Amino acid sequence: MALLEIKNLAIEFHDTVPPTKIVENISFSMEEGERVGLVGPSGYGKSTLVKLLAGYLEPCEGEILLDGKPMKKKGVCPVQLIYQHPEKAINPRWKMKKVLEESGMYREEVLEALGIEEEWLERYPRELSGGELQRFCVARSLFEGTHFLLADEMSTMLDVITQAQIWNLMLREVEKRKIGLLAVTHNMALADCVCTRTINLAQVNHIKCAEESGCKNGCEYGTV
Repeated sequence: MALLEIKNLAIEFHDTVPPTKIVENISFSMEEGERVGLVGPSGYGKSTLVKLLAGYLEPCEGEILLDGKPMKKKGVCPVQLIYQHPEKAINPRWKMKKVLEESGMYREEVLEALGIEEEWLERYPRELSGGELQRFCVARSLFEGTHFLLADEMSTMLDVITQAQIWNLMLREVEKRKIGLLAVTHNMALADCVCTRTINLAQVNHIKCAEESGCKNGCEYGTV
């Protein structure tokens, strides 16, 4: 069973003088099959942390290990991130069928469970709603090589019915395939329902809130 470890992790942004740390000295681990909630106030680095775990940002200190080894920087990443804003995660020049084929994720039962209609496959991202795009992002993340899923407020912008459909499918896949799930959320009711344990970043991030420390960079990524 795969183990994801975060050891003494830190990141700093250089658009302030001196550079501002957003995440500092964070350590925790999770196993495949675990469902962990990552909670905390805005500005404490939740979104920044999951970007680090997925390889979109580089830490200035510490390490991220998968089964005791640094994750490979080339090839398909076994740690997949689902953004809050799906339009930022999809190539606007590709039709949706190509988006799925590029990830190797084209399972009819998953598309059906997510309510993805066949005609959507021939559309471009601009021709779909936010909820429809997010369904594709979830489907794309569930390819065979995924060991851990990072869901960064993935259902916040969706209507209640779509939220339920996506979370039900996600939990079925996580349970069936023993995928580790790290759910970033402000919604404690959702965390209690979905997760087996929670991590409060305000308690493990050894730094002031980004807003208090004067960082502006986090705003470029939305909520830090």
